[in-house]
Amino acid sequence: MRPTKSTAAEPKRAQGNNDESDNVIEVGKWPSETSVKFQLLPSTFEENGAASSRQHLTCFVVDDCVAFDAGSLAMATNKHQKEKIRDIVLTHAHLDHIAGLPLFIDDLFATLARPVKVYASQTVIDVLERDVFNWSVYPRFSELTNENGPVLRYIPFVNCTPFEVRHLTVKPIEVNHKVPSSGFIISDNATSIALSGDTASMDPFWTIVNQTPNISAVLLECAFPDELADLADLSHHLTPRRVVAELEKCRADCSVYIVNLKPMYREQIIRQLAHLRLDNLEILQVRRVYDW
Repeated sequence: MRPTKSTAAEPKRAQGNNDESDNVIEVGKWPSETSVKFQLLPSTFEENGAASSRQHLTCFVVDDCVAFDAGSLAMATNKHQKEKIRDIVLTHAHLDHIAGLPLFIDDLFATLARPVKVYASQTVIDVLERDVFNWSVYPRFSELTNENGPVLRYIPFVNCTPFEVRHLTVKPIEVNHKVPSSGFIISDNATSIALSGDTASMDPFWTIVNQTPNISAVLLECAFPDELADLADLSHHLTPRRVVAELEKCRADCSVYIVNLKPMYREQIIRQLAHLRLDNLEILQVRRVYDW
């Protein structure tokens, strides 16, 4: 994917409210067939109490029944999603990606008919048990039961080995973050979505993306503006200029959506990405339901 000026017509937008401040990046044509519903949950609020486009926490919901990361899972899911989500896949154990997990299980504890399944690398599971569900910070739900049985079940995965989650096939891929982290190829019978998670420059992720047919969208992080490149290097994140370098490795013919913008630098990052005039690129909108 080369950095070029987009000449495509304005695409059909996904469901949800439009935030004009984020629509400064030209985008390409959306897929004509849809099969996966994908939503970034809100986590931050404006002074009037309305959900903000700024993101302190990360949680994606697929088809209202599977969560990828759990930053705002307890706080931002609607009633239908709370009833349906019993499968949670984690990229890594940083707080902004797991903050809502203890509260989500706590809220549902008495009513769970089956355990909440948490899919993660064994390293991440060990961190959760040692540092979060340790009785000092929060109850160790893996040791607790309600009248129906266990309330939490861990399912470890190994990078590059696909596993099933509900109707989805998920392939985890090691990415380049400060702590052990995974990106994912998320597939159903018709389409696939690539999610980088938090990362700096990476190669294995793009190799697998380029080998995967029917990629409908790539979700790529960009946490810091170019002026904070040293901090991005130290914490293993991307900047707009480094997004360009990453997209040079991508051969998938699809739209790319930027995620994980640090809230204090959001407008600055968006301006810098817009200045690059990258084809088929936009900011993933909070609360909007995307059909891919």
